[in-house]
Amino acid sequence: MDPVTVDIVSDVVCPWCVVGYRQLARAAEEAGVPLAVRWHPFELNPRMADEGEDIAEHLARKYGSTPARSQQARAMLTRLGGEVGFTFDYADDMRIYPTFRAHQLLRWAEEQGAGHRLKQALFAAYFSARRNINDPAELADVAAAVGLDRDEASKVLADGRYAEAVKTAARAWTERGISGVPAMVFDERHLMVGARGVDGYRALLDHLVAARPSA
Repeated sequence: MDPVTVDIVSDVVCPWCVVGYRQLARAAEEAGVPLAVRWHPFELNPRMADEGEDIAEHLARKYGSTPARSQQARAMLTRLGGEVGFTFDYADDMRIYPTFRAHQLLRWAEEQGAGHRLKQALFAAYFSARRNINDPAELADVAAAVGLDRDEASKVLADGRYAEAVKTAARAWTERGISGVPAMVFDERHLMVGARGVDGYRALLDHLVAARPSA
């Protein structure tokens, strides 16, 4: 069976991007449908300072979230992550960071055939290990952990050779109307925004496969 292509626009500090992808992967496994996943950049906080922000203060300022609502959301995400094999390890002093450097590293990793592995590793580094995924040394360590050259990763981050490419790619998606993530485009024509659950993705995959012309 030819794979279903999935273009996923996401950010590495977006918990729903983790959940949505993991739900999709589970649905594809259950349906026996191969996927060809292509990751694309989106910055939730493009003007955030390098040191990041306290996540509770950030959510309160940006979304008006109260401490109680934030706690409920964390509990729900932790449960949903556990259902698809991902660990969210939230803490009261957790910080959120800008992700422009991470997206540059991902662009480089794609050229090495390791973009998908690095994306998953960055999700885990931030949400499971609470690492600073804006720190060049931390990013280089994560790259090395998935088999990429650490020294070259450091050079990529230092010289910014992929900065314009990332800006261009992100802008292309916003110009197509993408304003929230995860945004997934299936076979270049079916858009789903948000985490839709294993059953929701399974229904779409079954539809796409059934709609293919017979050989």
